[in-house]
Amino acid sequence: MEKLELLIKELVKQPKETQWLEFKLNNDTPDMVGEDICALANAATLVGRDKAYFIWGVDNETHELRGTSFNWRTTKVGNEEFENWMRHSLSANANFEFDSVRFDQKWFGVLEITAAVGSTVMFKKEEYIRIGSYTKKLNDYPSVKKELWNKLRCHDFETQAAKKDLELLQALDLLDYPTYFSLLKKSIPEGYVNIAHDLLEDELLKKQDNGLYTITNLGAVLFARHLAEFPSVSRKAIRVAQFAGKSKIDLLKDYTGQKGYAIGFEGLMEYLKALLPSKEVIIGAMRNTKELYPEIALRETIANALIHQDFSISGAGPVVEVYDNRIEICNPGAPLVDIERIIDTPPKSRNEKLASMMRRLKMCEELGTGWDKIVSTCELMQLPSPAIQVYEENTKVSLFSFIPYSSLTSDAKLRACYFHACISYINQEPMNNSSLRKRFGLDEKNSSGISWLIKEAVEQKLIRPVAPDTVPRYKRYVLYWAQFNLLVTCWRRGKRGPGGKI
Repeated sequence: MEKLELLIKELVKQPKETQWLEFKLNNDTPDMVGEDICALANAATLVGRDKAYFIWGVDNETHELRGTSFNWRTTKVGNEEFENWMRHSLSANANFEFDSVRFDQKWFGVLEITAAVGSTVMFKKEEYIRIGSYTKKLNDYPSVKKELWNKLRCHDFETQAAKKDLELLQALDLLDYPTYFSLLKKSIPEGYVNIAHDLLEDELLKKQDNGLYTITNLGAVLFARHLAEFPSVSRKAIRVAQFAGKSKIDLLKDYTGQKGYAIGFEGLMEYLKALLPSKEVIIGAMRNTKELYPEIALRETIANALIHQDFSISGAGPVVEVYDNRIEICNPGAPLVDIERIIDTPPKSRNEKLASMMRRLKMCEELGTGWDKIVSTCELMQLPSPAIQVYEENTKVSLFSFIPYSSLTSDAKLRACYFHACISYINQEPMNNSSLRKRFGLDEKNSSGISWLIKEAVEQKLIRPVAPDTVPRYKRYVLYWAQFNLLVTCWRRGKRGPGGKI
């Protein structure tokens, strides 16, 4: 009840009614209330708010706290309770709660309305919107309707509430804000209000209409001291399982992270390093430790799993499984891009705010370069190329330890050939027999075997020759979908293509 009183006293500070706020004294006309609920829910989405409010007992002109005689618990529409009638008159996605509070010897009614999600809220199959402080039919404002639908399509998980109604100190106590400033290489500001300012700017916190604070899902999933404190993201903690051998039969270790991704990421990487075998190599007089997997590839693959997971799939989170010959990283959700074009296609993420924040925190590479680094570092260590498998509700990426070329499966050889062509395409250098041999660490006596692999890749329509009539020794190859035959040929000869382009 105290929170409702705080809410009302904060709301009356508004200079006037808004698209998301309506004041009434005693008006209980059912159709009017239904239209306003519909309009306020839609308007809240339009202006980027989580909630809208309808308050009884406040003068809409002076904002004087006068109290109300309206009682939603006893009011009926015909023989039906007021709230029940309202719920079946509104569309199923209408989310609202009636409440009441007494203070200063006066009663006030509070209707808290959640912003529309997924589609517009409707009342008696009609859409309404707030234009200023007036409720209007949405169809009468086509430009507003178009803007509203754009907002509905962009509704994101990250800015929704993970925990609400917190005092500022409570909110800061739940988040590891010192690590936030440390990772961004900033000094911690003096005073809690100044600390909160930065967290509010990055949408890790939100200030509520009642003066209290909300920790967003973005804030929780990145900086929670204990993810279990936040039901919406507690099942999104990353899990690491180690198995003996090459199958799941013998589980050796099973660990689930307890912290937000940002504050637990480096600890996760150290834990994985401790699990993974390494070998010592002697270079000159120096003894060095060589990891079996490139750290960049491991970091990027795990970061991608965190960024691109589908948070709407409940009960599932990112999983890292360690076997004797490979590491598998799985996340809920299918990719938003064609996996054959995963290296060169501009990246898409269903969690743009999470992706942006993780890049700022240096947890992953700059936009669009992650998969270049994953494939390139595996090539440099002459490891098999990563494998990507897409299931109905999951994506799995496998990184492999070293396998001699002679022991690689046909699929693994073709995958490596294709990814090598991808990297060559990005570098504007068509693939050839020599470059592919170098990728596998093979000498010139293996040329014929590589030629057979290239021939198979051409037949599988993974790659194609730049100039088919060139003698085999000088043939260059590009990806089957590449559209720059003339451009590549001109570039190789140092000539200019159409329009003077090289």
